[in-house]
Amino acid sequence: MRALELVPFYVPANDGLVERLAVELEREFGCPTRVRRPWFDPEDAYDAERGQYDSTKLLALLLDDPEASDACVLGVTGVDLFVPVLTFVYGEAQLDGRAAVVSLHRLRAEAYGLAANAALCHERLVKEAVHELGHVQGLLHCTDPSCVMRASTYVEQVDAKGREFCDGCTARLTSRAASAD
Repeated sequence: MRALELVPFYVPANDGLVERLAVELEREFGCPTRVRRPWFDPEDAYDAERGQYDSTKLLALLLDDPEASDACVLGVTGVDLFVPVLTFVYGEAQLDGRAAVVSLHRLRAEAYGLAANAALCHERLVKEAVHELGHVQGLLHCTDPSCVMRASTYVEQVDAKGREFCDGCTARLTSRAASAD
């Protein structure tokens, strides 16, 4: 990954969550990372019937960048996301592309009637962000239960997996990077 841009929207600006995520992702992917303001209206992706935001439409909005940057872009939001065939998603990515989006909405303990837990929310967000950026780099879901690329349908599955790529996924990333050079 050449560079990464985080685009927060509908996320509290004063909690530092996005800035901490930027540091973690820069360390994980070894690329410069910056936080940018959104250049689009997220309401364009809102579906009033579902009361949720269409993550595929958000990907299109993230890709319609007036700066025409070639950096990967990760939207980070606090709203509930969906794709038409699923009740909700934690995120979505353009496979082998440039854009991904992740949502804090169902990663927060409060979504399950529990007390707020900032550390747990941050851990879940890092896992899901790394997961979606793995898709951006061409990785598919992994069967290794500890791999960050393991699919997660429930938050307990997010908690159970690790935050790093398994050896197989790491080898695929390394091979892709070597062939790109």
